[in-house]
Amino acid sequence: MSAARIPPIQCLLTFEALARLRSVTLAAEELFVTPSAVSHRVRQLEEVIGTRLFGRADFSLTTEGSEYLAHVREGLAVLGRFPGREAAGKRKLRVAVTPTFARSILMPRLRGFIEAYPEIDLTLQVTIPLLDVVAEDADLTIRFGSGRYADVEHVCLLTDEVTPLASPAFLREHGPIESAQDLLAAKLIRSPLEPWRTWFAAHGLDVPEPEGSSFNDIGLLCDAAAQGLGVALVRLKLGQPWLDNGTLVRLSARNVASPHAHYLCWRTGTLDRWECAAFSEWLRKRLESTGQ
Repeated sequence: MSAARIPPIQCLLTFEALARLRSVTLAAEELFVTPSAVSHRVRQLEEVIGTRLFGRADFSLTTEGSEYLAHVREGLAVLGRFPGREAAGKRKLRVAVTPTFARSILMPRLRGFIEAYPEIDLTLQVTIPLLDVVAEDADLTIRFGSGRYADVEHVCLLTDEVTPLASPAFLREHGPIESAQDLLAAKLIRSPLEPWRTWFAAHGLDVPEPEGSSFNDIGLLCDAAAQGLGVALVRLKLGQPWLDNGTLVRLSARNVASPHAHYLCWRTGTLDRWECAAFSEWLRKRLESTGQ
């Protein structure tokens, strides 16, 4: 068996406990994890070794599962005679991510990944979208842009729509602002990550990018608008926390598709490492399942 096919120690411990107890709940209690984590670990183990281990809902073992259980118990017994056996299963994973994507999209979901894959030591690093500044030692990178990345393999993670947002206090003082023409006369704040021309072009207006304050991070742009500095053109999925807490409100019922998206990027061969493949699959499925 190659090193890439050696399962994590936590998966083996979980398989042995579930085979012995024949209950996800009891296995989870014994291992001090959630039932969901037990299920995730068993599925991961089956994917790594390419064999179905349990045959029915009562957790009876398949023929291959019974044979594998004997090997697992023998291996765990050997490991049990040496210190540091749990550390042997740890894998390092470094993910570089843009700041507002991390805050609005990734962090609210990250606990699920950590619970499902406790054998992975995850490090998050910040990237700068405009300059494509990425730590060179990152295994996976979440970039924002057009998707034309010749230097890496990539897959689209998240598309979005934009609409103007402002603080309630700003609207009380300067409103109403309802049409594209109203916006032309309003105080607009901007970001090179989401130019205003996207909005105005969708309304049939050919106008130059407005002057005024500029922020090269969408989170800073939202914070500035929430402080009443002006109207911001914001991607709705990233701006949802500000809408949820009421510090920003919509000016229009219309959404316009952003020409850019978030992409998960990696160097060729990276997804051969199971920890990288596990994070990629988990993130894509989580965004799909929540409609993101």
